Amino acid sequence: MSLTYTWDFPAFDCYPEQDGYVDVVFTVHWRYNAADDAGHTAVVYSTQAVSYKEGDPFVPFADLTPEIVEGWMVSAMGPERIAELQANLAAQIEQQIHPSQVTLPPPWQTPPVPPTPAEA
Repeated sequence: MSLTYTWDFPAFDCYPEQDGYVDVVFTVHWRYNAADDAGHTAVVYSTQAVSYKEGDPFVPFADLTPEIVEGWMVSAMGPERIAELQANLAAQIEQQIHPSQVTLPPPWQTPPVPPTPAEA
């Protein structure tokens, strides 16, 4: 099963001012998504602390890009954590394809039949 992984960054917690800079990010809210070619999708989400250390290159908030923030995530989490996230996402998609449990209605109930276009 081939999966495509993508990041989303819906919000950032920032210090209004730190070391002479404005809007300094200290927490990234993230979602890590996976999708396969058949249309199955999965997502994990959390937050990741990041820190600016005086003397490090500083990227102004307005200049952030998804690629820059993704680099922060990979650096902060490390390859082992990224592999764990990918394994979690793959397991979610595998569960969609081959569920280990299902919820069924009672066998004595007849499922509702959707109306035909002429009845609607």
